Order: sequence, then C-alpha cells, then structure tokens
Amino acid sequence: MADYAYETLCREKGFALVAGVDEAGRGPLAGPVFAAAVILPEGLENLGLNDSKKLSEKKRDALFDVIKEKAVAWAVASASETEIDAINILNATFLAMKRAAEGLAVRPDLLLVDGNRKPNTGIEELTIVKGDAKSVSIAAASILAKVSRDRYMLELDKTYPQYQFAKHKGYPTALHYEMIKEFGPSPVHRMSFLKTLDRH
Repeated sequence: MADYAYETLCREKGFALVAGVDEAGRGPLAGPVFAAAVILPEGLENLGLNDSKKLSEKKRDALFDVIKEKAVAWAVASASETEIDAINILNATFLAMKRAAEGLAVRPDLLLVDGNRKPNTGIEELTIVKGDAKSVSIAAASILAKVSRDRYMLELDKTYPQYQFAKHKGYPTALHYEMIKEFGPSPVHRMSFLKTLDRH
C-alpha cells in the first residue's frame, strides 16, 4: 500500500507543495494517453490509495471523487492519438504529464513522477520506479488518470460502437484486433501502433 514516506521526506527537505504525477493508457491501440497531477494535504488520513491497476473499478470510482474533494489541487490532461503518432508514445506521455502539472491551481515545488524518466516540466522532479505503489500522491494521480481515461473510452464507445471500446478500453485484446480487422482503423486509433498489424 502506498504511504506518505516520500512526501514527508521531501517536505523535510524544504519542498512544501509536493505533487504526484502518473499516466494511464500508454499501451492501448486507440484513444489518448492521460496523465494526472495531485497535491494532497499534509496529514490527510490514508484513504487506501494504491496503484490504480491493483484496485477494483468500483474502488477506483469511489476514490476518484474523494481525491478530487480532499486534494489541495488536482488536474487531468491528455495527449491525443494524433500527437502520439506524431511524437511517439513516450514524448506524448511526457506532454500529458506536463499539461497536468501546468493545470494545477497552485504550482508545486516538486513533482514525484512514476517511472524512471523525467518529463522535464520545468518543475523540480523526482522519479520513483513503481511509484504508484509507494507514494500516495502518485497513487492518487494514477487513479485520476485511469478513471478519466476509462470514462473517455466509454464515451468513444458511443461514437464507434463497432469497436466495443467499453469492453477493452482500447487495449490490444483479441477482441479489439478482431474488430480492427473487420472494420479497419477508426479516426481514434493510433496508426503508429497498427503498423505491424496485418489488416488482410
């Protein structure tokens, strides 16, 4: 379970406002990549925050509202499938993270970033591998990013029902590949991810 150890350590080093940053949706074949940034108040009770992938959908949905209500500041941003194709998924992920950090109502002194690569937001950054299972701020960001992206894919499902996005959220499942082969790519598919796909 994620805890406040990193946040406490950073505050002791003089970083008063610490934000967690994480992404959702690097692997899917369709839709944007999402990122979120969250500043939690000091002394907030542990809400049972953890890596979003380890929580049930029901738990994520419940925490989504609690995080937004309790956070000092939060922001969710994305980079589109067009941007992913233009600058690659890693750079598009960094772009979404930068947009999320810039979207915060107050500017943080430090960003705790999930993973081992810095997005270079112009704010001091500390990367933490598997940070979404270690830092509550990153765990909170991971939940906001994941829930936001899943809800976005449910909306896309209404526009493109033939691809059954509600079932796989754009991830590369057997069903998704089947639908792409049957209907061809949609305007929201990441063409750079489909280059290796045999469409015949």
